[in-house]
Order: sequence, then C-alpha cells, then structure tokens
Amino acid sequence: MPSRVTPGPVQNDACIREAVCIHTSKIYDSCKDKDCLEDLRVYLTASSQSAVDNAVNIRSRYAELLYASTSVEPVSFNRGYYTVDIRFFYRITGEASTVTNQSIPITGLATFDKRVLLFGSEGNAKVFTSATSPSNITSQMIEQSSLPTAIVEAVDPIILDLKFMDALQCVPSGYEVLEVPSFISDMFDGQLVLDSSGRKVFVTLGQFSIVRLERDSQLLMPVYDYCLPDKECVGTGSNDPCTLFSRIDFPVDEFFPPDTISCPEDYRDILNSNN
Repeated sequence: MPSRVTPGPVQNDACIREAVCIHTSKIYDSCKDKDCLEDLRVYLTASSQSAVDNAVNIRSRYAELLYASTSVEPVSFNRGYYTVDIRFFYRITGEASTVTNQSIPITGLATFDKRVLLFGSEGNAKVFTSATSPSNITSQMIEQSSLPTAIVEAVDPIILDLKFMDALQCVPSGYEVLEVPSFISDMFDGQLVLDSSGRKVFVTLGQFSIVRLERDSQLLMPVYDYCLPDKECVGTGSNDPCTLFSRIDFPVDEFFPPDTISCPEDYRDILNSNN
C-alpha cells in the first residue's frame, strides 16, 4: 500500500484519489507596497499634549497598527477594476524630556489614507447565507454583496522620525482628522486632542502592506487523502514531570555561543542593527 501523502511538496508518483468541488475565496489581483509616510500628524491624549507643550525634546519608542478600514468601489471607465480605499489607524508611543531631564511617556493617534487600483472581475450575483441573521442585514450590505472583498495585510510600522513644532511655525500640510471611531478612541488611556492648539507632533513611518481582492468561488481541486494530523498532542498537565522534560530539546546554543553572527533575517533586525 503506498504511503499516505502529507501536506507539502507532492512527488510525481503521488496518486490523486478524487476530484472535489470546494467553496473558497479566489484571489483575483493583489499588490504589495513599501510606503514611507512622511510627517503624519499625531493627535495626542490630553496628558501627552500637556507634556509635549512643556518639553524640550521628544523621542520615539514604537508604533502600533490598530486597524485598517477598507471600502471598495467599481471603476466606471474600466470594467472589472475597483478602487480600494484604506485608512490606517496607528498608536504612536514616545517620550517627552523636560528641562530637568525627566522622561514622560506620550501617546497619540496617527492616520494614513491610501488608494489602490486592482482587478476584481465582474459578478452580479448577490450572496445570501443562513449564517447571517435578518436583523443584522442592512441595505448597504445587500448593495455591496456583489462586490469583491478587499483584504489588507500589514505589519506594525517602523518609526523613522518623530518631531514637534510650535503652533506659530509653518507645519506640514495635510488633512485634519475631524472624527475618530469610538472603538479607536477606547484604545487610548485619555481623550484625544483634535484641535489645533498647542504644539503639534509629526511622525514619519515605514509601512509594509499587501492588498488583494477576493471573490467567493467554487473550484475543482485534486484530493490525495484526508488531512489527518501526525503529531501527538503534548500537554503541560502531565502527572509525570520527567516525561514532559524529556520532550524538551537540549538548549545547545545557550552553552556554546555561535562562531559567527548571522545576517539580519528581517527588516526589524536591520533597523535594530543601525541603532
């Protein structure tokens, strides 16, 4: 009896057992970007704004991507293409230094708008499922049910620069945030200051992202076998602690330092090596 095919590269002698029709999301188009977002306005919390107004210097700590909202609209002059409008919401964390060299944590909100053009094919069928309760359905959901679905994948950005400017200085131009979703505001310890009084803080971020358009499709796929896990479950509640300890590999690297330093594996390692 031939060995069972496992997930991974398929050998030429693997036997296809059957063809099945599956329902899944098919990617019609996608793109990746490496954006340098210069001088984004940071809307500080009330306590952070007070600290910055009395600070002699500020420095960055880290940035977090809180949420990315998306909307999809068809392009009238190019059939099958859609614009994807994305708004990124960031939480920026830093420190403000006083004249007495005291460091005060500061935090605030920054946003960035992005638009991409992708192919999403055409589809006029409206999709309804029993998983959606009629009480949760809106007219907008029905109107948009024939549109492709936009998916945004992004990592936490890198802070490239953080600075403040006095109210009388010429500040970088850009749109003003007039309203912040309540669930975004709830992620901050204090109320965000959205007016133009006091010093303004600006941040420059490096953002990696992938955007794609998907549609639900029925695809015919080859099947080799049922996908059964091979690994046994390892629990921490074993009555025999020695049995659990025996499953832990010996930490060789802790006893024998490496002969060479490996190259950075990702963008964060490269950034940290330059600091």
